[in-house]
Amino acid sequence: MADTGLTHRRVLAIALPIVLSNATVPLLGAVDTGVVGQMGQAAPIGAVGLGAVVLSSIYWIFGFLRMGTSGMVAQARGARDEAEVGAILARALLIGGAAGLAAIALQGPLFWLAFRVAPASAEVERLARSYLSLRIWGAPATISAYAVTGWLIATERTRGVLVLQLWMNLANIALDLWFVLGLGWGVRGVAGATVIADWSGLILGLWLCRGAFAGGFWHDARRLFDRVKLRRMVQVNGDIMLRTVLLQGSFTAFTFLGAGFGDRILAANQVLMQFLEITAFALDGFAFAAESLVGQAVGARARAELRRAAVLTGQWGAGGALALAAGFALIGPGLIDVMTTDPAVRETARAFLPWVVAAPLIGVASWMFDGIFIGATMTRAMLGAMAISVACYAVALLTFLPIWGNTGLWAALMVLNAARGVSMATLYPRVERRAA
Repeated sequence: MADTGLTHRRVLAIALPIVLSNATVPLLGAVDTGVVGQMGQAAPIGAVGLGAVVLSSIYWIFGFLRMGTSGMVAQARGARDEAEVGAILARALLIGGAAGLAAIALQGPLFWLAFRVAPASAEVERLARSYLSLRIWGAPATISAYAVTGWLIATERTRGVLVLQLWMNLANIALDLWFVLGLGWGVRGVAGATVIADWSGLILGLWLCRGAFAGGFWHDARRLFDRVKLRRMVQVNGDIMLRTVLLQGSFTAFTFLGAGFGDRILAANQVLMQFLEITAFALDGFAFAAESLVGQAVGARARAELRRAAVLTGQWGAGGALALAAGFALIGPGLIDVMTTDPAVRETARAFLPWVVAAPLIGVASWMFDGIFIGATMTRAMLGAMAISVACYAVALLTFLPIWGNTGLWAALMVLNAARGVSMATLYPRVERRAA
C-alpha cells in the first residue's frame, strides 16, 4: 500500500540510497578509465570510452524498461492494484531478455555501423572492437536489470537498489583491478569484468524483487497479456524509447565529433564525461524520488500531493546541483590527474573543466522534470520536448563547432540540457491536470 505522507524525510529515504548507489557507477567509469590510463597511452582510454558509448547507445534504447516500469508500477501502487504491480515487472523482464538476445545476434551489423560513423584512429578502433566483442554477452542481463531497478524504485525499495548497485559496481571494480593491472588483459579485462558483474547483478536483483512473484500474479497469462495493459505499455515505452534514442544519439554525437579532433581531445573529453556521469547519477536520486511520488499521486488522483512531490524533490535537486558544481571546481583538477597519467590529456581536460562545473546548474531542471514526467507517464510530452531540444542542439553544433572546435562542442551540449529544462517546464501544467 502506498504511503501518502509527503515529507522531506520520505524524499530522502527514497533518494539517498539511490545517490549512494549511483556514486559507485561513475566511480566504475573512473576506474575503467584509470586502469587503462596507467598504460600511459591515449588510445586505450579512447577505446574504452568509445566502446562504452557504443554499448550505452544500444542499451539505453531499452532504458524505457526502467523508466516505463517505474512510472507504471508507481501508478498501480497509488491505485492499490497490487496484482498489476507484479504483472508489470514480469512483462518488462520478458522484453529485456528478448532485447538482449537480439543485441547479441545483431552485434555484427551494429558494430559495423558504429565504426562507420565514428572517425577514430585505427588503433582506437582495433582496441574498441576487442572490448565490444566480449562485453556484448552481458546484454540480456544489463537490459533486464533496468526493469528490476525501475520496480524497486517505484515500490520505494531503494535500499534494494543500493545493495544491487554496490554488488555490481564493487565487483566490477575489483575484477577491473585484477584483470587489467594484475593479469595484464588490457581493454578485454575491463569488458570481461563488466560481463561477470552484470550477470551476477541480475540474479541478485531478481531475488530482491521476489515479492513481485510471491502472489502468483506474474504467471497469470490473462493478466500478463491483457490487450489494454499491453497497448498502454507499448505506447508509454515507445515514447520513452524514441526520447532515449534522441538523447543518447546526442551524447553519441558528442563523443564521435570529439573523436574527430584527435586522440588527445577524445581522451580528455572521455575523462570529463565522468564528471557528467557523477552529476547525472547524483541528481537521479532526487529525480527517481519524483518518479515514485508523482506516479503514486497520479494513481491516487491527488493533485495537491503531486505538486508537493514536485516541489520537495525539486528543492533537493537544486541543492545537489549547487554542491556538485562547487565540488567540481575545488577537486576537479585532482580527479583529472587520478584518471590519466598522460600530461597532454591532463592539460587538455583542465582547459575544458569549467564546462563540467557549469553543467549541474544548467542541467538540473532537465533531470528533475524527467522524473516528474516519467512518474506521470506523460511520455508523449517528454518526447516532444526532447525533439525540440535536440533541434536546438543541432543548430548549436552547426553554429559553434566550425568556429570554436571542441569549445563549441561543449557549448552545444549545454544548450541541449538548458533546452530540455525549459521545454518541459512549459508543459508541466499538463502533469497536474493528469492527477485532477
